[in-house]
Amino acid sequence: MQVEEKKKGLIESPVVVSTRGAAQARRLRVGMISLGCAKNQVDAEVMLGHLVERGVIVTPDLEQADVVVVNTCGFIEDAKRESIGAILEVAERRREGTLQRLVVAGCMAQRYAQELAGEIPEVDAFIGLDQLERVGQAVFGELGRDELPDQQAALRLYDERAPRLISTGGVYAYLKVAEGCNNPCAFCHIPRMRGAFRSRSLDSLVTEAQRLEAAGVRELVLVAQDTTRYGEDLGLGRDGLRRLLEALLKGTSVPWLRLLYAYPATLDEGIFALMAREPRLVPYLDLPLQHASRRVLKAMKRGGDSRSYRRLIARARATVPDLAVRSTFIVGFPGEEEEDVAQLEAFLQEVKFNHVGVFSYSFQEENPGAGLGDPVPAAVKARRRRRLMKVQESISRQLYRHWKGQEVTVLVTGPSPESELLLEGRLPQQAPEVDGRVVLINGTARPGDLVRARITRTAVHDLVGEIVGVVDAAPPCEARLLPSLPVLARSGAGTGG
Repeated sequence: MQVEEKKKGLIESPVVVSTRGAAQARRLRVGMISLGCAKNQVDAEVMLGHLVERGVIVTPDLEQADVVVVNTCGFIEDAKRESIGAILEVAERRREGTLQRLVVAGCMAQRYAQELAGEIPEVDAFIGLDQLERVGQAVFGELGRDELPDQQAALRLYDERAPRLISTGGVYAYLKVAEGCNNPCAFCHIPRMRGAFRSRSLDSLVTEAQRLEAAGVRELVLVAQDTTRYGEDLGLGRDGLRRLLEALLKGTSVPWLRLLYAYPATLDEGIFALMAREPRLVPYLDLPLQHASRRVLKAMKRGGDSRSYRRLIARARATVPDLAVRSTFIVGFPGEEEEDVAQLEAFLQEVKFNHVGVFSYSFQEENPGAGLGDPVPAAVKARRRRRLMKVQESISRQLYRHWKGQEVTVLVTGPSPESELLLEGRLPQQAPEVDGRVVLINGTARPGDLVRARITRTAVHDLVGEIVGVVDAAPPCEARLLPSLPVLARSGAGTGG
């Protein structure tokens, strides 16, 4: 998505989740561009929560903003370019005098603040990953551009006391269970920016989940750089994530709980049995495998191979009825040959993932595997990516045909962007933002309602259906009806763990 598209923002009404009342302050209008993954989005929501507490008016219309915060992503080279492009576009308004301040936050601010300060003098302040609560100081001019964040790996771990402005419309929200990463993947320098893996406490997460539920959230999506490692650093052992899920199921009544970024090497397979017997834990498994060739995986410093991955997925599918499995893969990693791509293609055809993302390898000097260089030409990477996506499109189309004529449960998320006369939602097997959707052409429901729908048409990524009836109505919630509080503009996503 281009920067011009991000300016439009989103349509949904946000939800403020805060433990403190808003203080009186100058009524500045602040816009935010947030790039990258769901983990970065949570950081953006926390910063917006701090701003709302200071009395700021948050606006999705960047042209009307007095101050713009760009929450950057530095995961891959394309994300860096998109972040810098967004900063430069906003900097043009700063030079013209139509913007009071420009603040840069996020991963690039954490790692490259000094370089950015030298190259883009229009930036008024930088907010590192350990400084989210200082965003108000940055916006109000109380933080100078010479007060740069420490460019070492982050140490912060936010908790349930942090305010959040939920930018997803209130039907679903991300619950970030941990920060950082301990995995040595050769293609990723997240540990150098976000630091070592560190889990939040069970009590903190249950308390935040209860606050989100009270604000009307109907789906909690658990995220971390390596979600399945949750609790390892707290002495909970390999079953820490299962204990967290059990605590969330016991401590809340949220209809749907979903996991993203399940690292195969640390996955507790006891979660499959829990998923099978607990309908609120949706049948969805996100496994960022990155490749199927053992030779390439070894160069990537990843464990496992196509054989172990097939066994793992087979056990999961045998245990969990109607399980959807998603994965992401990287093509063009140094040393990858055509035979490796052929092996990955055969793996896709055999396993038949419900959803797949394929990314071209992004060389960065900061990557642990930078010494391998970047020998695969960009055109070859693009060709390999198209080849695999074409295979997956055929698989997805075939799998989606299975739903035609069936009655399914759909979480209604709101009006369709194509027409306010249509609603849309998702199956339990469709994660927000990264998978397809269900367009509802007949029937009435409110955002947050769980409905039964009959599927009438299918496509590669989306389904079309008619509402048969509401099976679990969203409870009335004042927080869901706050039209004066807008949401942030956002685009982009990472490749997972």
